[in-house]
Amino acid sequence: MAHAFEPARSSAGPNQPDLDTDAVRQARIDLAACFRMAARHGLEEGICNHFSALVPGYDDLFIVNPYGYAFSELTASKLLVCDFHGNVVAGEGRPEATAFYIHARIHKAIPRARAVFHTHMPYATALAMTEDDPLIFAGQTALKFYGRTAVDRNYNGLALDEREGDRIAGAVGDADIVFMKHHGVMVLGPTIAEAWDDLYYLERACQVQCIALSTGRKVLPVAPGIAEAAYRQMRDGDPESARLHLDSVKRRLDAEEPAYRS
Repeated sequence: MAHAFEPARSSAGPNQPDLDTDAVRQARIDLAACFRMAARHGLEEGICNHFSALVPGYDDLFIVNPYGYAFSELTASKLLVCDFHGNVVAGEGRPEATAFYIHARIHKAIPRARAVFHTHMPYATALAMTEDDPLIFAGQTALKFYGRTAVDRNYNGLALDEREGDRIAGAVGDADIVFMKHHGVMVLGPTIAEAWDDLYYLERACQVQCIALSTGRKVLPVAPGIAEAAYRQMRDGDPESARLHLDSVKRRLDAEEPAYRS
């Protein structure tokens, strides 16, 4: 299902970016931790899904996983740095084609999307395949996403060129969560930690909804006013909660599979 992308290889020169900073190293470690924990939770699909983050200090370079690796294999040093023109600026290998065309175009068109996580995680993808809006705001976890979702209803096949990447970027609007009909989901965040936090809790909310629907009984949404108030309560603490969530992920990995940092 995955398709190779044939990037250019950036040549060394006086204007080469400085990618050997503590901030860049930390971003690589944080992203590698997200890949590893996503694998543990079964959020990836083979070698077809991808996470990216803008390089700290740059608005035109992004870190992304290389083509051909499962999430559980990834380490900080295996991640690539690419520009928006298809050049691999740092790292060995190449991005998967849809990873480049989706992530490059979203990062370019939506500057607030410092981190972009795309998966075919099962429960959220299952709801993206159903009629009407995928997420019912019936459970407390789902309320974290109240007013933050969009649905890209115009599935158009694989994103193998800039036009499809631009179309997907145009469907985002002001949303942080995009259900991609017949495809999967995408999470946009201002930080890696916040993107991870949303991805994890989105799948949990979708899992609980699928279980509730499986009872055959009607799922009752929370009243809009209460849903909005609960979302605002969560929003105020989200950045700190997300940071602590990712810290807990890294502590677990440090104890059990520390190679992710290498």
